[in-house]
Amino acid sequence: MSNKNKGRNGIVYSTNPDFQFEAEQEEDTLSPEQQRLYVRREVRNGKPCVVIKDFVGRNEDLKLLEKQLKNHCGTGGSSKDGDILIQGDTLDKVRQFLQSKGYKTKG
Repeated sequence: MSNKNKGRNGIVYSTNPDFQFEAEQEEDTLSPEQQRLYVRREVRNGKPCVVIKDFVGRNEDLKLLEKQLKNHCGTGGSSKDGDILIQGDTLDKVRQFLQSKGYKTKG
């Protein structure tokens, strides 16, 4: 796929000569007080991890929160599609950190 069509997910061809593609607008990041994050422990590939779901906001803010969580817990992790994975069994540390930042947690 050429670079000029990167971001046009699902648009193949339009017969309308006046058609202008409008990229989806990223939604603004909600303040921590307005967000309710779902935090739970999972086992993936036989190893424990903590998954944080339902983050509403820009990808840059998700990556920043992921980095802060990894630094606080002293472990690795990743973020993708609005979810953050933190390696290890650090559920209590993650919950305390998120609550200290003002996020509401459930799960």
